Amino acid sequence: MAKKVFVSGCYDMLHSGHIAFFEEAALLGDLYVGIGSDATINKLKGRRTINTEQERLYMVGALKAVKEAFVNKGSGLLDFEEDLRELKPDIFFVNEDGHTPAKEELCNRLGIKYLVSRRIPHGNLPARSTTALRKECNIPYRIDLAGGWLDQPYVSKHYPGSVITISIEPDYEFNDRSGMSTSTRNKAIELWQTDIPAGDKEKLARTLFCYENPPGTEIISGSQDALGIVMPGLNRYDYRGSFWPETIESLYDTDILDWLEQHLYLISLTPRVQGYNVLSKTFINESNVQVLSNAASECWKAIMNKDLVKFGQTVRESFEAQTAMFPNMVDAEIMKDIKSYHNKALGWKLSGAGGGGYIILVSEKPVENTFKIRIRRT
Repeated sequence: MAKKVFVSGCYDMLHSGHIAFFEEAALLGDLYVGIGSDATINKLKGRRTINTEQERLYMVGALKAVKEAFVNKGSGLLDFEEDLRELKPDIFFVNEDGHTPAKEELCNRLGIKYLVSRRIPHGNLPARSTTALRKECNIPYRIDLAGGWLDQPYVSKHYPGSVITISIEPDYEFNDRSGMSTSTRNKAIELWQTDIPAGDKEKLARTLFCYENPPGTEIISGSQDALGIVMPGLNRYDYRGSFWPETIESLYDTDILDWLEQHLYLISLTPRVQGYNVLSKTFINESNVQVLSNAASECWKAIMNKDLVKFGQTVRESFEAQTAMFPNMVDAEIMKDIKSYHNKALGWKLSGAGGGGYIILVSEKPVENTFKIRIRRT
């Protein structure tokens, strides 16, 4: 009797990458596909699907590699849990960018074999993703490597310091509110539609910052979000109690950017809990802010020297300084996930806070079940 193989995803704008994934999974047994509902995708991605759940269900179910397809009954990143318990598959098959510790843990509890595939296109076909097929997704995301929160005046007024960011090519469609500057990116899409326009990047970033934070805005987004999206490469922004940095240092050195890409690995986290508020408990003072500032300064030096051990250490120290000031950035479940990588990485941090984002690892060697990013060069 053939084994049951389960996969789950959005599968909007069906393309060759989806088909190759299904065909690879079907080699292991009868393939059952759980499809995220329109409501789930809208909540996770912050956008509507191009094709409705019924259209997506019809297309996926019509493929010869697929034994059966259905719309998942639940919501969130584990929207398939009820279906998984009912189906009782032998194997849960995921792509490397779809892996989360929560999925693996669920499978372990249910006695389901958990396998992680790599994104490998069929034959000589180009690599495809839904993100790449959506015109507006030419606009990048951003990751802050160290110093995050210093772009808020209520933090940097205590002690000046830097935020270090990299601009990320949209090879993946990162979840909404995942700490990848998705809210600012959505505003950039409203403003520019398809890509960052030509022109002075700092002036463009100011335009985006003002567009996202019009007069009367209660909670003002930090300017590192707008700057990190608009300015390619690696950037350092120096803050001293203001919303806009006093100085900006940009780096486009290919060797350093290649080095960063080689040693950064991402893992998805489960969504934030409802009612989450990172600001409900804080310890922002000169001493704590100085620790964050020093970690970011040392992180920049480590990157310039391509000192991997020091880079990992300072990323970790920056993250620890952040959580000392904003303890609600993490909870017991997130810390448990991070701890599972302590022996596999030199450093770690979160994108975002409270879940829904990604663990970012600094490692000398590839880390199993993670995915890589590309830094925008121009």
